[in-house]
Amino acid sequence: MKKQTTITKKILLVLIICLPVFTLLLWERNSKVEAKTEDIYKNLETFSNVLSLVEKNYVEEIDSDKVMEGAIKGMLSTLDPHSSFMKPDDFQELKIETKGSFSGIGIEITMKDGILTVVSPIEGTPAFEKGLKPGDKILKIDGETTKDMSLMEAVKKLRGPQGTEVTIAIFREGFTDLQDITIVRNVIPLISVVSKMAEPGYGYIRVRSFQANTTKEFKDALNTLQKDGALNGLVIDLRNNPGGLLDQAVKMSDIFLDHGMIVSTKGRIKEQNMEFTAHDNGDKYTFPIIVLVNEGSASASEIVAGALQDHKRALILGAQTFGKGSVQTIIPMENGAGLRLTTARYYTPNERSIQATGITPDIIVPTEVAEPQPEVKEKKKINFLREKDLKHHIKNGTEEEVEEPALPQDEPSEIPGETKAEPKKEDEAVSDNQLNQALMLLKGLAVFGKMDLAR
Repeated sequence: MKKQTTITKKILLVLIICLPVFTLLLWERNSKVEAKTEDIYKNLETFSNVLSLVEKNYVEEIDSDKVMEGAIKGMLSTLDPHSSFMKPDDFQELKIETKGSFSGIGIEITMKDGILTVVSPIEGTPAFEKGLKPGDKILKIDGETTKDMSLMEAVKKLRGPQGTEVTIAIFREGFTDLQDITIVRNVIPLISVVSKMAEPGYGYIRVRSFQANTTKEFKDALNTLQKDGALNGLVIDLRNNPGGLLDQAVKMSDIFLDHGMIVSTKGRIKEQNMEFTAHDNGDKYTFPIIVLVNEGSASASEIVAGALQDHKRALILGAQTFGKGSVQTIIPMENGAGLRLTTARYYTPNERSIQATGITPDIIVPTEVAEPQPEVKEKKKINFLREKDLKHHIKNGTEEEVEEPALPQDEPSEIPGETKAEPKKEDEAVSDNQLNQALMLLKGLAVFGKMDLAR
């Protein structure tokens, strides 16, 4: 009993000694919170004063709703390229993108240094047929400058009734002047999956984007390919796939994985920390898989590539991906508007952050460019637009951002003059070096698997 009393006294003594330290830590923490709150109130007071001065002194009477909307947009634009405020009609436009269809020209766009820039054209659409390319800068839409135009405003101007025309002025590296391109709008069907038998025994499935029915379309395509007999190999083409719905990327990865992590998200608050795991669905696909990626593969397509790569279920071939590894949460507002806010980062099963680095292929095969014109002597480096090039992009979340791997020595990283390649059609596999390389590797694996290596 005496021993227990002595121990109790020692514990009390330690607590008494430590109490000032605990008190000091709590005081410092509360002081920081109070200081931060005080700074916010001061800034709000400054904003209120500026608004009051504008209302009283501006040369014309102002529209207070428009001014407040501009203030909100300006606040969000300082965060990162993917956070934005959407007016009620803009919010409805966003909902259309994931189901049904819409009428437009068929491009994925973003803002780079305040300039409206093409991420990638959607295959089979008017923009694709007109030869628009990733990195093209759209400086005018129907004669109106795109400077300071929001993404949603640009989307609304590019979309329109089927059969109507829209003229865009683009600038591309190698151009000496703006080039006007008139495009006839058409219905952009959200059929995200196309497939074919590339060669006997070798299937090819192209996933254009991740929409509400992508996984179903993918499984249907896979079943159709298998009706002709057992597959010796499969190519999944995610090139120029700008992403889409997270749940579809997870479900598509789950087709080929029986267990383990597919992707996780990590944010500042507990609710943003999520893990998505694979399940044993009963289907066993033992054929080898090669996933094609390039500079236009972003977001959901990077999740699929990263999951299959980390689980060693597929070989990734092509060029370094876009690097869009952040999560946007859509928050509906009371007035029908919406807030798109970046709330977390994506991580592959091996805890690699995709943000601003992308997925590095197992085998680097540079994206093809057109043959140069013989009379042009000047060399210009090819610069592809990626997440890390966007103003205010959020960092990778690790101590060091991974540098993009150098191109193989036998592949030139520069070409002379302006590139004027026509867009590839889906049946032009013969000129598709990345696809040809994938098929050659799959055939090699099939032959290698039949060899008796035990002798």
